[in-house]
Amino acid sequence: MNYDIYFKWGLLMSRAGEASLSFGKATYQGQSASRYRLLFRTVKLFESVYRMRDTMDCYYAPDYSLLFSSKHTHENHYHLMDELTFSYPDRRTSIRSHRYTPTETKIDTTLIVRSGCTFDMLGATFFLRTLDRKKLKTGDAFPMTVAIGKDLVKISCRYQGQAVVERGNIKYRTLHFSVDIYDKAFTQTKAAAELWIGDDDNFIPVKIRSKLKIGYAEVHYRNASGLKAPLHCRIETKR
Repeated sequence: MNYDIYFKWGLLMSRAGEASLSFGKATYQGQSASRYRLLFRTVKLFESVYRMRDTMDCYYAPDYSLLFSSKHTHENHYHLMDELTFSYPDRRTSIRSHRYTPTETKIDTTLIVRSGCTFDMLGATFFLRTLDRKKLKTGDAFPMTVAIGKDLVKISCRYQGQAVVERGNIKYRTLHFSVDIYDKAFTQTKAAAELWIGDDDNFIPVKIRSKLKIGYAEVHYRNASGLKAPLHCRIETKR
C-alpha cells in the first residue's frame, strides 16, 4: 500500500513525503511470525531543507500478540534506533525499551503494564485493523497504552461511524476513528489524530490526520497491489 503525505499550515498544503505499508510472513528469533512495516521518505522538494528516511517494523506471533517493534530514524546526518521487546509474564506486558545512536545509548529500561492492550505507535494502527467491523457501534471506545521511549502513554480510539472520504474523482467508504491522547506532553489531546479505514475486507487505512503544534499532517492512500480482496470501498465517480 502506497501513500502520499502532506503538511498543512493555514491555506498552504504541500506534499512532503511518501510512505508504503506492508504486511506479510516473516521470522522472529527463528520462529514463524508476521511483519507489519512502514517506510517513509521525504520528496525532493523537502530533501533540500530536511531529509528524512524512517523505517518502522512490528513483528507478531501467530496469535497476533506483539513480539518486537523497531523504528529506525535517519534525519539529515542523524541516526536513531528505537527498539521495543515485548513479553507477557503472569498476564502482564513487559517491554524492554532500548533507544540508541551509533555512538551512545539514550534509553535502556523495562516498562510494565499490568492490564489492557499495549503497543507501539504503528502497532496501535494495526490493532484497529483487527477489529470486527460488522460489530462496531458509534461511540465504541478502545483504550490502550502506547510505549514511547521511557514513557507509557494512555490513548483511546473512538469509533465515530461511517464516513465517505473523497480524493479527486474517487470516493472511499470508510469507518472513522478519532484518537484521544491522555498525556501532558501533548498539547493537542482531544482527537489528536483521526483515521479513516476502508469499509471492506481489506480494512486498509485510507486517510490519517494528525494535529501538529502548527497545522497538521495528512496521509492519503494512493494505490496498492496484492490485496487479499477486491477494494470494494472504492467508489469511482464521473467528473
